[in-house]
Amino acid sequence: MILAIDIGNTNITLGGFDGDALTFVSRISTNTAQTADEYATKIMHTLALHKVERAIVKGAIISSVVPPLNSVLKKAIRFIYGVEPLLVGPGVKTGLKIHCDNPASVGADLICACVAAHHIYGSPSLIIDMGTATKMMVVDRAGAFIGVSIIPGVLMGLKALSSGTAQLPQVSLEAPRSVIGKNTVDCMRSGVVFGNASMIDAMIDRFNEEMGETLPVLATGGLSSTIICHCKHDITLDENLVLKGLNILYNKNN
Repeated sequence: MILAIDIGNTNITLGGFDGDALTFVSRISTNTAQTADEYATKIMHTLALHKVERAIVKGAIISSVVPPLNSVLKKAIRFIYGVEPLLVGPGVKTGLKIHCDNPASVGADLICACVAAHHIYGSPSLIIDMGTATKMMVVDRAGAFIGVSIIPGVLMGLKALSSGTAQLPQVSLEAPRSVIGKNTVDCMRSGVVFGNASMIDAMIDRFNEEMGETLPVLATGGLSSTIICHCKHDITLDENLVLKGLNILYNKNN
């Protein structure tokens, strides 16, 4: 088994691959204050829930947008499984051309999502990654990453509503029955869920207009299933695109 680890600002997503088959997905909270030993304990317990034994993990690969945790997670994986994790970054072969002002500044998670989109679904494509932030990125017909739009995330907006106002409560992220809310909770849910879906639809139109063609659209990330089903465009949902990209990169570099 190859262990794929995506370190995000809110969660660390773990996935196990047997060849190209994704056998499990699990998430633990991101906490920069925790030590390698603490993360090792969390990872062991999490994988035990999925009946993953130590001996079957033969390799690991990490993408990260939280640099302080890079060495911590690498140390934890070495301690548990005795393998040296591959960290997506300079020196790692991606096969992805990056046409940006500063290619080194492109997040590892974006690279992984685009690699998976290109290899699994083909190019061109517009990829929407809905996590702590919502990222919308384009891969052109040649399979090159040509740019991204970064938008405040769904939960970020929901938390801002409750924390930045005196009378709005904290609510769970669910779609109400109607866009016209009749109570405070449904009013907030309508704005966050339908508002984000409408924003995504409008942004897709802008991307298509700028590209001069109708791009196939993919969506991934932990919040995508809640929002994408309310969009009016045809969008393919693949919640584990980043993990699949990590597995592709591991095989490409080994």
